[in-house]
Amino acid sequence: MRFRTVVAVVAALFGGGVATATAQAKPAADTASDPFLWLEEQHGARAMSWVNAENARTMAVLEKDPHYGSYYRDALAIAQARDRIPGAQFIGGALYNFWQDSAHVRGIWRRTTPASYRTAHPDWTTVLDLDSLARAEKANWVWEGADCAMPAERRCMIVLSDGGEDANTAREFDLGTRTFVANGFVLPHGKQRFTWVGTDTLLVAREWTPGALTASGYPFIVKRVVRGQPLAGATEVFRGAATDGGYGVSPSTVWDGAGHHATVILRPTSTFEAETYLVRPNGVTRLAVPLKSSLVAMVDGQVVVQLSEPWGAGAAIPAGSLATFDLAQAMADPMHLKPVAVFVPGPRESVGGAASTRNQFVASIYQNVRGRVYVFSRGTNGSWTRKQLPFADNLATGIADADIHGDEAFVSVTGFLTPTSVWEANTATGAAGQLKALPAEFDASRDTVEQLEATSKDGTRVPYFVVHPRTMPRDGSNPTILTAYGGFEISMTPSYTAMTGKLWLVHGGVFVLANIRGGGEFGPAWHEAGLKTHRQVIYDDFAAVARDLIARRITSTPHLGIMGGSNGGLLMGVELTEHPDLWGAVDIQVPLLDMLRFEKIDAGASWVGEYGSVSNPAERAFLASISPYQNLRKGVRYPEPLIWSTTKDDRVGPQHARKFAAKLAAMGDPYLFFEVTEGGHGSGANLKERAHTTALEFTYFAERLMR
Repeated sequence: MRFRTVVAVVAALFGGGVATATAQAKPAADTASDPFLWLEEQHGARAMSWVNAENARTMAVLEKDPHYGSYYRDALAIAQARDRIPGAQFIGGALYNFWQDSAHVRGIWRRTTPASYRTAHPDWTTVLDLDSLARAEKANWVWEGADCAMPAERRCMIVLSDGGEDANTAREFDLGTRTFVANGFVLPHGKQRFTWVGTDTLLVAREWTPGALTASGYPFIVKRVVRGQPLAGATEVFRGAATDGGYGVSPSTVWDGAGHHATVILRPTSTFEAETYLVRPNGVTRLAVPLKSSLVAMVDGQVVVQLSEPWGAGAAIPAGSLATFDLAQAMADPMHLKPVAVFVPGPRESVGGAASTRNQFVASIYQNVRGRVYVFSRGTNGSWTRKQLPFADNLATGIADADIHGDEAFVSVTGFLTPTSVWEANTATGAAGQLKALPAEFDASRDTVEQLEATSKDGTRVPYFVVHPRTMPRDGSNPTILTAYGGFEISMTPSYTAMTGKLWLVHGGVFVLANIRGGGEFGPAWHEAGLKTHRQVIYDDFAAVARDLIARRITSTPHLGIMGGSNGGLLMGVELTEHPDLWGAVDIQVPLLDMLRFEKIDAGASWVGEYGSVSNPAERAFLASISPYQNLRKGVRYPEPLIWSTTKDDRVGPQHARKFAAKLAAMGDPYLFFEVTEGGHGSGANLKERAHTTALEFTYFAERLMR
């Protein structure tokens, strides 16, 4: 997937039931006689009738539970709080922010000056009111972002989704007049990507002719669209193939503060590999960067590349490193680059992200899942040096944004018990200071955080964080929620989640985050250890953490719940079917569950690089052995799971969750199922819907684990 968001994988926390049986030998699975294929009709009348009935049944249970009322009130108050930190994006000398609250359900896009942003109460000017726009156009617009032309940054493409789908609509917007541009660029509804090439030209990848999409439903043709020209008159500049993997071709541009820019087109050949093509005045030419790499920043004409595989003869620059190449040399000879290593990680280090300021670039580096921030500068002799910025230890750090025209960068700092703050760093001087901080949303004075390790089945040490009361008894009685993700090289790091604290920790609950294989916490090798037919190690890691929690008498099966979303939802499904006797509650969010048909559902074909394919006999056999849908067996006592998805999810799709619940029903096993009707691949399209989903999950966990 590379799941672009982790669908609030850690933000929602919740699961259910008691298990008594161990997993039995797994049967060979088949889809030929699947009695629930009709539930794959995403918006079909029969399927939606089933969804509505299931929603009513589940709401009658959870919304009437004594915990629900206070949980929903607390969740909604936190979601709509006005003292949240307004994130800020540098555009044309101003700072922009997208904001939602009770008065702005769909949200407003607004701006302020850097000086005003530094004050306690910035003076915001509304640039676009999404609620007003939705009413005027009778649409359920969901904000997907703004992509602005460089270097002028006066014109932006506003990207909107109807109800939260991945498919979107993009329209040109004038920041000066705060209006959509009359006769400006418009990209109608579709799964599409674009980039500015000057102020009057776009490169656009979309479904240019009916059916011109990859097997996973993404575009493979890029055309040049010139101002004043209809889309039908666009000129083709690049063509991949319908057999391409991943998310289809994607044009993008990276800039530096001096005005240099590199426009490239990525052509995925698999889930994690992509050919990179450089757009030059005389055409599009292959760029000799590794297939597993991404262009993340540029400084002084030097393009910064994050590597997920080695680069150079004899693996000269290791996987996981940051490297650079010279843009001018690349424009002259794209196939013969001279890469320079800038940062080479140690065995327990990884790169979290990077962004450019005018003369440096700043990067978040993780050491044993603890955040550090470094500024990288290039000397006159072409060599790179780095300086660590002064941030507290044992927290997570991330590069929120950086000013390509100045020296400022915003760094987010957060921890399980440390309210998120934004720091302003000066990359020229190395100074950093806290700019804004969330108020504490719950009393954390009685809690503490430990980082422990479990030993997996093959002897691998798997770290995990435990957030618990300082006076926690070690008698196995503590209600505990364990979560992880385990895929797509996505790292799970500490974060301050007010709802987790308010609805779980303050009631004596324990929260555990496991850094299992499949993620990116320790670089590409940690991810690749669990690819395709090696994936069982991911599931073994998670079970090992659970058993370690029980062995340490932190919790026990009746009090141990697990939760995960998207790829983490698959993890939950596997753990339910492989270890039904280990869990007291299982919360399965927007999941993949039918791994013999995942390639045929929504964007599933784009994830073959992660999971394998049923067209490969060995990979099919493995998928059949772990696929939760196929491995549900009558006669096994499963903990009663909470399974949920969203109707408008056009990435994973609600089909997996529906069929899994329907099969449990047919076997006579208890379960709870609900489907949010809006919101795409997440928990809802607005703050109220997301608060409602969270309250339902915590209610489920409290009822089962805090008995």
